[in-house]
This record gives sequence, structure tokens and C-alpha cells, in this order.
Amino acid sequence: MGTWRTFEEERTWLVDEALRAGMNLFDSSPMYGKAEDFLAMALEGQRERAVVATKIWTENPAEGVRQSKHALDHFGTIDIYQVHNLLNWRAQLAMLEGLKAEGKVRAVGATHYQESATKEVAELMSSKRLDMIQIPYNPIRRDAERVLLPLAEELSLGDLVMSPLQGGILNRKPTPNQLRELGVATWAQAILKWIASDPRVG
Repeated sequence: MGTWRTFEEERTWLVDEALRAGMNLFDSSPMYGKAEDFLAMALEGQRERAVVATKIWTENPAEGVRQSKHALDHFGTIDIYQVHNLLNWRAQLAMLEGLKAEGKVRAVGATHYQESATKEVAELMSSKRLDMIQIPYNPIRRDAERVLLPLAEELSLGDLVMSPLQGGILNRKPTPNQLRELGVATWAQAILKWIASDPRVG
């Protein structure tokens, strides 16, 4: 579950419902305003049930350290900690690797939302310093199929998909019969099923 634009206020009820439904991965970032704060509030008393993915979002190394302290104070440990949009990734990744060595972070990674960064993401993946990547992937943004997903599979890296519904524009309205043929109730479910069916995703 993403927290961008949705965790701008208390969301305990939503996190509780997600956990009841078997959804346990929550993705956040300092870029998302107070999302980390409200996610931590919602997970109070049940942190062990969740996989928390968050990010460092700054070019400034000192600010990166401050952001990591804020997140660790909130969540105890970070399951997936990534450099958001490759901002000063050399300094920030080194800091995250240090936290991983201390046992405060389980997996480190990097994200980017633009296909123009594919070459840089691929080069960083090939350095074998990452455990994860987070990239856009949906039926109208399929560049990841050419380079990044095959490379992640080759290197045994995990991958998180961002923008699976492309900001909602993929939430179209096929007929009920078409949905039944796909074994789903909504077009959004069909898109998510299509993404999840790719064995390289996950």
C-alpha cells in the first residue's frame, strides 16, 4: 500500500483493514509529507505484522542522516530502505549500507519514476550494492520489461512496482462479462493481476 497523498491524516482504520485483508507492505517517504508519522501511528502495537518500505529523499548527506533517524525512531527497523529518485545516491546509499551492517535495515534499494533514468538505475543495479529496486510498471509504461525487470531477475533483486494504475487513468470500465472472464470484479483488479502475473515482479 502506498502512502503518497493518502496518509496526510490519521489512517489507522485503513491500515487495520489492509492487514486484515492480508496486505502487509506499506511504502512511504519523507517526500510524502507526514505519511511516515501517520503510518507509524497506525502500526503502533502491530509493527511486527507489517513490512515497512521507506526512502531517503534529499541530496544533503546530513539531512539524509536526520531522515533516517526520524524513520528508525518511528519504526524501530526498516525492512526496505531506498534512495528516492537516486538523489545523491552515492552518499545516501553508503549511509543506508552502514545502517544495514548495524542491523537497523534489512534491505537497501533505489527508486526512480522516470524512464529517462533507466540507464543509471541499471548501472547501479549492476554494481551489486542493491537488494531492491522500485520502478513504474503498468500496461502503458512498459519500459521496465526491456531492461530493468530482466536485470533484476538476473541479479536476484527484489522489485516493487510504482504507479500500477498510472494515477487512476487505467481504472476504466469494461463490461461485467469481460471482468468475469478475467476472474476479477474491477478493471483495477485486472491491471494488478496482470502486473502480479509477471514472475519477475515481487
